[in-house]
Amino acid sequence: MQVAVVTFDGFNELDSFIAPALINRCRKDGLEAFITTPTPVVTSMNGVEVRGQRPLESIPDADVVLIGSGVRTRDVIADDRLLAQLPLDPARQLIGSQCSGALVLARLGLLDGRPACADLTSRPFVEDFGVTALDAPFHAEGNIATAGGCLASQYLAAWVMTRTLGEAAARGSIGYAAPAGEREETLERVMRAVRAEVPAAR
Repeated sequence: MQVAVVTFDGFNELDSFIAPALINRCRKDGLEAFITTPTPVVTSMNGVEVRGQRPLESIPDADVVLIGSGVRTRDVIADDRLLAQLPLDPARQLIGSQCSGALVLARLGLLDGRPACADLTSRPFVEDFGVTALDAPFHAEGNIATAGGCLASQYLAAWVMTRTLGEAAARGSIGYAAPAGEREETLERVMRAVRAEVPAAR
């Protein structure tokens, strides 16, 4: 199973790297995340250059698509040509967004009637689309999830792993990455949030 982590110029490193790092601990179980970019190289909001692992053209083949955030997301949603390269299909793909990535989902009409999570800076712009912005780190309905705040990447990753491989896989990855001395506390917090959003895990 492939996870496309869509990453644009001006991306936030935390949003594009944390979720795939956690998900890629499940490679042995057949779940693998790839930085997916519109150009061969993209540059982060802090000047870090990253070579994409997959082009946007690979998105139809992905089982999961996560839209990262960044300082140029409003430019992205104003670019119809770029948006046309995002043929997302919630009927057969799990789709998630991180922070301002919710703007992309809103612009594509995927949040119609759904509330969403976003970071504090992005919330007013999400609300401009008529979307209710939640004061919460994570929310999912069906095959669409949103996370708000850079460190909320752990919830998004745990949701992906739980939905594709089951809760044990998510607990293994999150537990490995949890801060020393806070493993059980972290696991309980993350899995409680995800379990509330995943009917099969209840």
